[in-house]
Amino acid sequence: MNPKVDAYIGRSEKWPEEMTELRPILLGCGVTEDIKWGKPCYSHEGRNIVIVQEMKEFLSLMFFKGALLKDPDGVLEEQGPNSRSARRICFTSVDDVAGLSDTVKAYVQEAIDVEDAGLEVGPAPAPLLVDELQDRLGQDPAFKAAFEALTPGRQREYNMYFTDAKRAETRAARVDKYTEKILDGKGLRDR
Repeated sequence: MNPKVDAYIGRSEKWPEEMTELRPILLGCGVTEDIKWGKPCYSHEGRNIVIVQEMKEFLSLMFFKGALLKDPDGVLEEQGPNSRSARRICFTSVDDVAGLSDTVKAYVQEAIDVEDAGLEVGPAPAPLLVDELQDRLGQDPAFKAAFEALTPGRQREYNMYFTDAKRAETRAARVDKYTEKILDGKGLRDR
């Protein structure tokens, strides 16, 4: 048991009992624990398997490559609409943790097997670009070249931000607002 994880659980105000119940289940799977990204993380032979995340409404056990797990018990949930590989099991009580103990053990073992086999989640499909962005790309060759030179993650982030606007006028205004940053090769959050 890692004393950093002891301290993390000791400071928890949301889910300390559930983490205390979950911890020996995970450690019994042959994983090592540490604090990574500020949270208890469990790895096997240096490869991350699961991370414990305290959410407002639940405690999450997030499998880094959960999309590659079979999930016969149907307990894995997507993190969100833009999450490709991570899947999580959500707990809201100590009874949830105890009741899913065997499932957690089986899924952790499968996640270790996925890592040992060297399996990877496939590349993200090309995003469907919002119309206003497609229009600008078709009209402005310099803009198109700059946008295509961005990393796929930066392209995706811009497109998601533009797509979030409900009105076409707002989407077009967002494309206009960020044109200079795109031409400068910067991501949405870069300064």
